[in-house]
Amino acid sequence: MTFKTLLALSTALGLAACASGGLTGEGPNRAIAPGAAQQAAQQHPAVVQEFGGAETGAHAAYVTEIGRKVAAQSGIQGAGTGVYTFTTLNSPVMNAFAVPGGYIYVTRQLLGLMNDEAELASVLGHEVGHVAADHSKGRQNRGILSQIGALIVGAATGSSELAQLAGQVGQGLFLSYSRSQEFEADDLGIRYMTAAGYDPNASVSLLASLGASTALEAQAQGRDDERSTPSWARTHPLSADRVERATRQAQATGRAGTGVRNRDVFLGRIDGILVDDDPRQGVIEGRNFLHPDLRLRFTVPNGYGMQNGASAVSIVGQQGQAQFSGGASSGDRSAYIAQVFRSVAGEQAQISIPQPQSTTVNGIPAAYSTARVSTQQGQVDLTVFAYRWDANSAYHFVMITPAGSGLGPFAAMVQSLDRLSASEAAAIRPRVIDVVTVGSGDTVASLAARMAYSDYREERVRVLNGLASGAAVQPGQKVKLVVFGTR
Repeated sequence: MTFKTLLALSTALGLAACASGGLTGEGPNRAIAPGAAQQAAQQHPAVVQEFGGAETGAHAAYVTEIGRKVAAQSGIQGAGTGVYTFTTLNSPVMNAFAVPGGYIYVTRQLLGLMNDEAELASVLGHEVGHVAADHSKGRQNRGILSQIGALIVGAATGSSELAQLAGQVGQGLFLSYSRSQEFEADDLGIRYMTAAGYDPNASVSLLASLGASTALEAQAQGRDDERSTPSWARTHPLSADRVERATRQAQATGRAGTGVRNRDVFLGRIDGILVDDDPRQGVIEGRNFLHPDLRLRFTVPNGYGMQNGASAVSIVGQQGQAQFSGGASSGDRSAYIAQVFRSVAGEQAQISIPQPQSTTVNGIPAAYSTARVSTQQGQVDLTVFAYRWDANSAYHFVMITPAGSGLGPFAAMVQSLDRLSASEAAAIRPRVIDVVTVGSGDTVASLAARMAYSDYREERVRVLNGLASGAAVQPGQKVKLVVFGTR
């Protein structure tokens, strides 16, 4: 989280409907449409910035290499030589997505979950499939818009986004593609990876790992499984029938279990990569968000999840949705709050903003105001709670709760913002992948003791390495651990 204007990003991305699609031509003459490629290229810097920047080094080059190898099977002109652009994002969110125009993104967090090159090929093949099938045609791909930013922009305009949010506060996320399109992308991805020489069973094993990771995340954060799914699973629903269908498709190729997996090569390429949060953007530890460089911390309500982005921290739960961000301030908290309302609701919004109430939180001057916002399905409360951090900057929460509840579940959260001491900030370290060789006396439990977590250590080892419950590790086997690195 580096705090830039979220609304500006949402506007910049815009992700126009691409009603004419991202492709031109038919059959063997299909090609990326020049207009779609140009638009994707223009949006690319903003996408990269929003997701923490682009990864560099051997693992990023490796992603491009495998992506082009798989894309070459898609039938799009120039697919194997550079018409597709593959980018690895410095994001702790487990995600992969495609933008019309041939731009495909995968996060380092998703790389860390994978166990071999074939699983990487399956993800990239799936995203290539979305582009090759022209799934953007006639619709707006909204998958990469910042969540609450898009929702709050709709708050003042009566758009369907906030109307939907009012009916189910906190859900607020929209699937990028239909279920049938996801199935088609699965089928195409399996076809492409198999044609490139990979074992199509990797598609099934990766889906299984994603499902296990989703369930463990839900358990660790104390949330029900449906509401805690990571971004990849939200935009690529992990239904049981989808996994079963992928299994059937893999078997139908006649190559299941016989293609390339390249586990050792893959593990060598991702050894040492950052996972979870980048301390330079702040870290999430349980219910706590801590930023060592900004020297701040806060705690979210029990049962609420957080997602840390380059722009802000999003908080989602059953009874509300919030976002934490910041900006420049002259010290006038009322003016700052009014500006936040205008930024998130739009300059033309007709919102009556009550006079902010002043308070102090842990010695920090603060103020807040709650506005009632009408939607097509009723009303919600929109609250801005701002803190004067120093002479030139301020931070704030923006919260959406059911009408009449005001701060609602976020009352304790807004009181939890505090400054980190120098020693607390220095103690925050990054987590990295460490590929190790299992020794003769090693067990899952002994390896788990080395994990850089305080909870669910053995479960994390199993999910990270695709190990079934009760499965043992063998001497000489390479496994991934997550350990603390250095800043």
